[in-house]
Amino acid sequence: MTGKAPKLLLGAVEAAKTAREFLGDLSIEQYLLDHKTRSAVERQLEILGEACSRLAKLEPALTDQLAGLKLAIGLRNRIIHGYDGVDHEIVHQTVSEDLIPLVDELGRLLDERSGP
Repeated sequence: MTGKAPKLLLGAVEAAKTAREFLGDLSIEQYLLDHKTRSAVERQLEILGEACSRLAKLEPALTDQLAGLKLAIGLRNRIIHGYDGVDHEIVHQTVSEDLIPLVDELGRLLDERSGP
């Protein structure tokens, strides 16, 4: 793994955890009414997706190893380029459910790659 990859992995893990922290236990109804939280969560997903995109370019094999990598990149692209059509219910579900396995995978990989 290249020298930049551990930093990108750490950035991705931190962004995903922060997005989950910002969402907390808000229901979808509460989330839809909370513009500030939606904006904060989306910003962290942008960071996560960008870090994952850069990781995929540095280490193309990671795309096959990490199931959620393409999801994070695709969501980032949707938020950035399709900002006026973001489905907030999908964002809520992604952060509350789908990020958990990706955070675990990224964390495991970070531990393996940055060992002693």
